[in-house]
Amino acid sequence: MGQDQTKQQIEKGLQLYQSNQTEKALHVWMKVLEKSSDLVGRFRVLGCLVTAHSEMGRYKEMLKFAVVQIDTARELEDADFLLESYLNLARSNEKLCEFHKTISYCKTCLGLPGTRVGAQLGGQVSLSMGNAFLGLSLFQKALESFEKALRYAHNNDDTMLECRVCCSLGSFYTQVKESMKIALQHGDRPLQALCLLCFADIHRSRGDLETAFPRYDSAMSIMTEIGNRLGQVQVLLGVAKCWMARKSLDKALDTIERAQDLAEEVGNKLSQLKLHCLSEAICRSKGLQQELRAHVVRFHECVEETELYCGLCGESIGEKNSRLQALPCSHIFHLRCLQNNGTRSCPNCRRSSMKPGFV
Repeated sequence: MGQDQTKQQIEKGLQLYQSNQTEKALHVWMKVLEKSSDLVGRFRVLGCLVTAHSEMGRYKEMLKFAVVQIDTARELEDADFLLESYLNLARSNEKLCEFHKTISYCKTCLGLPGTRVGAQLGGQVSLSMGNAFLGLSLFQKALESFEKALRYAHNNDDTMLECRVCCSLGSFYTQVKESMKIALQHGDRPLQALCLLCFADIHRSRGDLETAFPRYDSAMSIMTEIGNRLGQVQVLLGVAKCWMARKSLDKALDTIERAQDLAEEVGNKLSQLKLHCLSEAICRSKGLQQELRAHVVRFHECVEETELYCGLCGESIGEKNSRLQALPCSHIFHLRCLQNNGTRSCPNCRRSSMKPGFV
């Protein structure tokens, strides 16, 4: 079956599928898969089969076709096809509740070179990662992913993605509510504080700042009571974002300054990096050049203090979405650097690196 006939049969299957003749559509697509020699056509029909089996709840079949699609994408050697197939693989594992695998495949998507399709699918990758984090009850990470997905939806006027994110946020809210109920029953103050912080972040992400502020206040009260200074930093970070959303930049800077003092007391570099990033954005918008330069310098000092550098190229790890490789000796490098280096041992300790892992 040639390219033109493959295209016609895929279209025929789509028409059948849209008219609710699902089994007939699947039969047509399977015939294309058996007979077509057109790689692009095979990739497209595999995408149709993945989507159809997902909507029918046949998740094991969905995964089977997603794996075949990955192999086809590799044959095509096209970054757009590879990204789409890894996303389908992530979704398949998400449906099967293989959440760690889902997160891994989503990270692979984010680590692929930037493409036109990448800009369109970035929101769906973030949504799938958020759902996986939610499945693992990692509420803060889930919410961060949902917020990224929501930004993609708004920036690209993607109402369907926005609806899907809102559905996931509804599930998120329900799970946090259940956790809060358990925390109250058992008098678990740290869990209560975490739930209140999550509630506040949810309302902030929805633009409901009037509800977010009191939740942050309640979370801060408990965090202070139990002496959780890092939790206080997280609360103040959320409050600062609320003030930024209200365009109250001076109040946002005051809040960030309080959070920065706490983060430095604790010695948490990641929180300091996040706070310096927020400060940079505010100073840039207010035209405060001297303060802006100070925050940029401090940001890079924090990066240096974390010692997150590739041992081959010297660039910092984490500033860009670059694929990393962890060797058995635990040393980590950019994948591209190891590939270009051509050695079969660790550049740092010279131990054998025959069985690398991917990050």
